Amino acid sequence: MSAKQVEQIAFRMFLNPGCEQEYQARHDALWPELGALLKAAGVSDYSIFLDAQNHVLFATLKRRHDHTMDALPAHPLMQRWWRHMADLMRTHADGSPVVEAMPCLFHLE
Repeated sequence: MSAKQVEQIAFRMFLNPGCEQEYQARHDALWPELGALLKAAGVSDYSIFLDAQNHVLFATLKRRHDHTMDALPAHPLMQRWWRHMADLMRTHADGSPVVEAMPCLFHLE
């Protein structure tokens, strides 16, 4: 797949203090069907990093230009994952994580 067929995005989320180990454990045991759902939506190369001092999760992922990520919030499996993770992080009333997009200011390939 050429670079023109994918885009890289970055965003941050907010972890509740003291929840680092449990967050890691739940992602280490990521449900296979959730991984398959993300890949089917065009997501790849997804990483989440922790700024432990500020309890900020920094995420990057690549997605195909024909991705269907916008449909993921309505998927029952995604909603179930959000409920599973809600006690560990800042969320909206619907259980979705608070996400702040981060624009790319520089990229070297």
